[in-house]
Amino acid sequence: MSVLVFLIVILFAFYLFYKTKYFRSSRPVEKKWLAAKSNIALGLFVCLFGLNHLFFISQTTVTIIVSVIFIVYGAVFTLVGIKKYKHYLPFAAEEAKS
Repeated sequence: MSVLVFLIVILFAFYLFYKTKYFRSSRPVEKKWLAAKSNIALGLFVCLFGLNHLFFISQTTVTIIVSVIFIVYGAVFTLVGIKKYKHYLPFAAEEAKS
């Protein structure tokens, strides 16, 4: 259980880190690339949060439904973030060179 909580805290810290870098960046493609990275971190955070509640909190119907919604929402958010990350990575590298 403590490993899962540790990962949740680390992923939330990564989300805050990338969001801070997003707001401080002045390059437009780099902002989109950093937003994709923060989407991945937030999606994993929500997914692990749902897993944590599913396995370690009392098993009521409402808890199971909310946990499954969190897991699915986090997985979708992560997959969209990965697709955006792969799309913007070459453009961000090109923008950084110039």
